[in-house]
Amino acid sequence: MDSKTQDARRVGVAIGIESMKAHDDLLESAVIAVGDAAYMWLIDDNTLNWGPGAAQLLGISDVSTISTHRDFAARVASDGPSRYELICRSRESDTGNGVAYEFEYQIRDDFGGMRWVEDRGRWYGGPDGAPQRAVGVLRAIDERHKRDEQLVRLSTYDELTGLLNRVRLKEALTDAMIASQRGRQNSAFLLIAVDNLALINDAFGFDVADEVIVSVGKRLATLARRGDALGRYAGNKFGLILRNCNEERLDGICERLLAEVRDKVVMTARGPVSVTVSAGSIALPGHASSVDQALARAEEALVSAKQRLRDSHVVYRPSREREKTRLRNINVADELITALNDKRIRIAYQPIVDATTGKPFIYECLVRMEQPDGSIMAAGHFVPVAEKLGLIGLLDYRVMELALATLRARPDVRLSLNVSGRTTSDRLWRETLAGSLASDRSLAERLVIEITETVAIQEVSELTEFVATFRDLGCQIAIDDFGAGYTSFRNLKMLDVDLVKIDGSFVVDLATNPDNQFFVRTLVNLAQNFNLPTVAEWVSNAEEVEMLRQFGVEYLQGFYLGEPALSLPGSVHSLAGRRTVA
Repeated sequence: MDSKTQDARRVGVAIGIESMKAHDDLLESAVIAVGDAAYMWLIDDNTLNWGPGAAQLLGISDVSTISTHRDFAARVASDGPSRYELICRSRESDTGNGVAYEFEYQIRDDFGGMRWVEDRGRWYGGPDGAPQRAVGVLRAIDERHKRDEQLVRLSTYDELTGLLNRVRLKEALTDAMIASQRGRQNSAFLLIAVDNLALINDAFGFDVADEVIVSVGKRLATLARRGDALGRYAGNKFGLILRNCNEERLDGICERLLAEVRDKVVMTARGPVSVTVSAGSIALPGHASSVDQALARAEEALVSAKQRLRDSHVVYRPSREREKTRLRNINVADELITALNDKRIRIAYQPIVDATTGKPFIYECLVRMEQPDGSIMAAGHFVPVAEKLGLIGLLDYRVMELALATLRARPDVRLSLNVSGRTTSDRLWRETLAGSLASDRSLAERLVIEITETVAIQEVSELTEFVATFRDLGCQIAIDDFGAGYTSFRNLKMLDVDLVKIDGSFVVDLATNPDNQFFVRTLVNLAQNFNLPTVAEWVSNAEEVEMLRQFGVEYLQGFYLGEPALSLPGSVHSLAGRRTVA
């Protein structure tokens, strides 16, 4: 080989070596960049050989301090089997391709911290198949663990209060009930609600309301014992599971909980806020056989507490009458849903007559349910159940459809349509009725919408928009049961109604009851001050008719003047050209 060839070969080898070094440097940079570190563990020699990037990944300034597995293991934190046990005492045997392993653990760095790593590799056996050496890669997974922990926390704890969330609270209640049913210990469940949280929202804003919820949660937590479970059940409600608690202790416990919240104001960013809570509780397992039943009965007790004054509590106790009522309500609700589906909801028309002429002026639409056998069920048998179970909106919608159909079919009649408080805020009901009236203004001119006085008092600001919408379309608005809720002069003026219907309880025994006479005169005078016509309900005899005329009542309604009927008279000539109640 001549000298030129030898020189060329030397140059080629040098270039190859440099290229390999560059390649290795590139690989090393890549490994460091992704945060991995390779190692080889010679098990028999107890030595660890580390690849590039190990010191940075592990936060160890000098990897020579972990050159043996014993040194490395001293830094590893593990609740379960050690790394050595998982590999060296594996029940598997290497048949030639090695045995894969993968686990996670924390390792202490040189700065007093702990780092999570994922350890993946493969060990290879000696002649007997037992582990002899292991080759693997460590990867930093601190960020992933933080995300996993956050997801676990979100799935377990309420984000605002840090207490158990609804799902975990129900799981804890399940565990408590199982323990109780097996006879190991009695327990109890409390449902605790912040009183008037909506008012706090309105007065101070949602941020302050959140501060109140957090503060109440902390106060309740101070009374919970080890083994009890406290969680946020809903927006303003907390659930507390008391282990080893019998029914006799519940009254005293509830009193302490209420006092803990009541006796100290909550300091918020906008100043002190006085807060109270109400509670419903149930002893377990005696009064519930399932978690859902326990929750429902605690909710029932809470509702009873709220029907009292604020800052009240009720312990659930079984009642035969209440169970009979509940079963009846369920049956009536089923019948109502079936009747709605089968188009068996009917309207009964009761005349409202002119006090002077005695002729019909308006017909009030009263809801009825036709039974499968053709018999008719009065509203009193199913409307209260519909209101209690949240079905009144479906019923109001159907009655509205029937009333519109009647107005289209009978251009000679005027109708009065009752609306429940919940329905006044029902977007679908409002939009459907408004759309029908806008397309045919003659319907609106013959329709009076009745709102009960109690709803008008409680929701006057919201009802102002409702009243304005339908008055603009041409409807007239009546306040029903006038006097039952003592509507103020200001409310009457703000709502801008067209007619008031005096509550029938003031008309009963009018001729012989001086108090009722005084109330009716007062209510009529109040309405006249606002130039509002009045209707007297429940009129039952001629003597009441004459007395009401003398008081200045313009319109009368009652069985004496006309009972509700499922059909209208063939022709209502007396309505032609009659004045409106404006």
